[in-house]
Amino acid sequence: MIKKLTKHGNSMALVIEKGVMDLLNIDNDTPLDISTDGHVLVIAPIHDKTRRKRFDAALKNANRKYGRALKRLAD
Repeated sequence: MIKKLTKHGNSMALVIEKGVMDLLNIDNDTPLDISTDGHVLVIAPIHDKTRRKRFDAALKNANRKYGRALKRLAD
């Protein structure tokens, strides 16, 4: 995916589409770690224990509800 920065006041912003945010399980309140080696910009969500527990609970719930159907589709 190729992106361009957009002007945001006196700064520049990188817009992240909802589909990418959904894939990463992040929202506008998720803290992000931004780092660079001088050539590459790396943006990664900071996953805290509370957020991981919520994700694991949601995954367990989805597997409980849809696990058999997903297994049949996989076969």
